[in-house]
Amino acid sequence: MDIVIYEQDSLTRGLLQEWLGQAGYRVRAGRLRDASLDRPADLVIVNVYMPKHAGARCVRDLQAAHPNTPIVAISGQFRYGLCAVGATAKNLGATQVIAKPLNRTDLLNTVRGMIGAPE
Repeated sequence: MDIVIYEQDSLTRGLLQEWLGQAGYRVRAGRLRDASLDRPADLVIVNVYMPKHAGARCVRDLQAAHPNTPIVAISGQFRYGLCAVGATAKNLGATQVIAKPLNRTDLLNTVRGMIGAPE
């Protein structure tokens, strides 16, 4: 299963790649300037709180280009502990939201719940 991460902070991006890779997922970093996905993904994780609204624009672009690809929006601006499907996710155009700082358990449970465990 292929996951693309759009995260400006290299430390956070590296940590997410490490956690997901150790769980057996294929993970790659997306380019913020091109949110069209050069090849299909099973799931996309986007930090929506980036300068100049780049994260929110990325979510809109991805949803327009790949309407069936689930999107997890992450942000330090969400209420601490938020990990849910609901109004916040819907307003952003995402499938689910997770507050930063992330923890490994919430991230992996969210990913498994959306696309299943890797084979």
